[in-house]
Amino acid sequence: MTEILSRIGDKWSVQTVVQLGSGPKRFNELRRQIDGISQRMLTLTLRGLERDGLVNRTVFPTVPPRVEYRLTDLGCSLLKTVRGLAEWAIENRPEIVAARQRFDGTASNGHTGDERRSASL
Repeated sequence: MTEILSRIGDKWSVQTVVQLGSGPKRFNELRRQIDGISQRMLTLTLRGLERDGLVNRTVFPTVPPRVEYRLTDLGCSLLKTVRGLAEWAIENRPEIVAARQRFDGTASNGHTGDERRSASL
């Protein structure tokens, strides 16, 4: 279970699945749409998703060869869950940002999380 969750839970895999959710894409199109991903990381991500049966890679016999990536049925089922997580993140972002600011403000006073919890007991 850990191995599978590691694959589908990393930020590049999630973003790749989301981008492929709107239809098949070529490599460079994906790379432009996923902010901050390197060519190498996108290659590794796509290979991993393909290995896990979430993405199909199709090579078309043209000159030069054209390669497209698309979600499999399994990948589409994952997309439903990923979209739910994305919606949750968007809805709760302000609360998470505020919590981080409170934490960082307290942490900058020289207290660790354990010290804060002990003091509140």
